[in-house]
Amino acid sequence: MVFPFSAIVGQDDMKLAILIAAIDPRIGGVLVFGDRGTGKSTAVRALAALLPPMRAVLQCRYRCDPALAVGCEDCEARKANGALKSHLVPVPVVDLPLGATEDRVVGALDLERALAQGVKAFEPGLLARANRGFLYVDEVNLLEDHLVDLLIDVAASGENVVEREGLSVRHPARFVLVGSGNPEEGELRPQLLDRFGLSVEVRTPQDLPSRVEVVKRRDAYERDPDAFGKAWTKDEARVRRQIVAGRARLGDVQVPDAALERAAQLCMALATDGLRGELTLIRAARALAALQGDALVGNAHLKRVAAPALHHRLRRNPLDDAGSSVRVDRAVAELFGP
Repeated sequence: MVFPFSAIVGQDDMKLAILIAAIDPRIGGVLVFGDRGTGKSTAVRALAALLPPMRAVLQCRYRCDPALAVGCEDCEARKANGALKSHLVPVPVVDLPLGATEDRVVGALDLERALAQGVKAFEPGLLARANRGFLYVDEVNLLEDHLVDLLIDVAASGENVVEREGLSVRHPARFVLVGSGNPEEGELRPQLLDRFGLSVEVRTPQDLPSRVEVVKRRDAYERDPDAFGKAWTKDEARVRRQIVAGRARLGDVQVPDAALERAAQLCMALATDGLRGELTLIRAARALAALQGDALVGNAHLKRVAAPALHHRLRRNPLDDAGSSVRVDRAVAELFGP
């Protein structure tokens, strides 16, 4: 029994960013940076128990979506011989350890079958396990450079290509990348930082009631995890219904031209590089509107997601020593009003 997502005290920005990414995985993942012991890993692992199951092709190693026209090589071969059977499976949330080898991440030759049967077979790695789910990297800023390069390539293409030891395998690897870390232990490479759709900063609660409540809930959970989980069953079910309803509404949420113009004006005011900022801002605002049951994206949605969508995309300004979040908030106030 994992700690319930809805039982996490405070950290509203982190929880909202994770829910937005769950509603629209195209946003590009979530980066959570902040103090130790603030619930970063707890929130990500709680997501696995919160998400409703998904439909996948039966006996597919990559859990291909039967509704898609194109799947992995095995599914394409089965499709040629008849209709694909499917079943419900949990949404995967896969941990990528810092010390993982490249073979473990991308997959490699199945040595057991190669030695016993003389067959060259592919043993899927962590990227295959994370397909259509979440790939979680704790202390992502300490990840080795060659793995960072690999994640950048796969996150951009949505496909993992393995060509080694006489093998040539190509399989889908579309996942929401979730990273957490402590900024005191090092910065994240700009190339990987830009791949995260949303970035949030978490801090240790500074008010007495919140700190007391955190300790109380954690202590109750550790003494009896099952009883604690049951006490939060209704709250977990409510959040799960929100996610399901938000996903169903996402395609119907409209983004008026006025909202697009506001998003572009905000990014221009902050001098963000490229257009990824506008795209992420609009997608996050649309997902927030779907989560809240709104039919149109408005100023309130843009203002709420502006900081997590943009603050990690700003250039450092030597003439402005304010933090990136402060600069975003200031630009939002100037554009939208207080």
